Amino acid sequence: MYRQIFRKSLRQWQQFIPVFLLLFVIINLSCITDTKAQTRFSVVELNTENLFDTLHDAGKNDYEFLPQSTHRWTTYRYWEKLNKIGQELIACGQDSTGWALPDIIALCEVENDSVLRDLTKRSVLRKARYEYVMTNSPDERGIDVALLYSPFSFALLNHNSFRIKPIKDMRPTRDILYVSGRIITGDTLHFLVVHAPSRSGGEKFTRKNRLLVAERLCQTIDSIRNSSPSAYIIALGDFNDYSDSPSLGLIYSHDMVNVSANAKGNNGAKGTYRYHGKWGSLDQIIISRNLASKLHHCRVIDDKFLLEPDSKYGGFKPYRFYMGPKYNGGYSDHLPLKLDLKL
Repeated sequence: MYRQIFRKSLRQWQQFIPVFLLLFVIINLSCITDTKAQTRFSVVELNTENLFDTLHDAGKNDYEFLPQSTHRWTTYRYWEKLNKIGQELIACGQDSTGWALPDIIALCEVENDSVLRDLTKRSVLRKARYEYVMTNSPDERGIDVALLYSPFSFALLNHNSFRIKPIKDMRPTRDILYVSGRIITGDTLHFLVVHAPSRSGGEKFTRKNRLLVAERLCQTIDSIRNSSPSAYIIALGDFNDYSDSPSLGLIYSHDMVNVSANAKGNNGAKGTYRYHGKWGSLDQIIISRNLASKLHHCRVIDDKFLLEPDSKYGGFKPYRFYMGPKYNGGYSDHLPLKLDLKL
């Protein structure tokens, strides 16, 4: 008798199975559609202001950042600096929609692999589980550029460094770092991280050096497009030039758009850098025109803990770690730039 009741009940439930399967598919498809509609991809750029370790690198002029130097660059200060840069990058994850760590972080003024390993594996940033790639440039001070990426949202495909051959009266400079990877949508993003030569010696006299870097960057952009005409390209870093400078104009002529040109902060910062009381941005994020339609927002991260009063000119300025050789206990002389893409 029980077998008959069980078989009858089973036959009754079987007629509902197609309905349940249909509902299951509809619910999952709606979730997938909603996820695609809400997918964000965030990119941060930061000049860290002399992120050196405490050891001398042979052949490099890094003597300012040794324990016996005028900076008194001790192990304690080194770890304080690492953790403060980590705090600054974590803060870049906050926005009006919630909190999430950046997917990509481009860093300028980092000394070597040891520093990047300590930052990603041993500092307050360690639980984010970032991986990284970086350059090994001929820069006389030994500073390089690096790209941190979250392996949960960016699958590394390729990376390379492009050397800049110096011209007359030009010191060896940082390589351009190229990194490509696939994101959750299946798209491939191409990143070019730049730290162009400084303006030391005068803007006009050194302009040709930054134009040289821009020319090499444009060659790389053209090369990427030769292989993939519809490639999504993001060039970012410290260009040591403002958005209306000739070197930037050259890059724009290669169908690139500066989405950071008018970026501002939520607490009054009108750029990433302040010089003689005036805000400006030497840091830039420049994207290929075909990616501009996916731009959600680009802004300066100027949380109050990253600022300090400007006693000379009034207002506020980036809270530096050092003022010349004087310990200041802040973060960096540059503020971060954050790009949000809606994919």
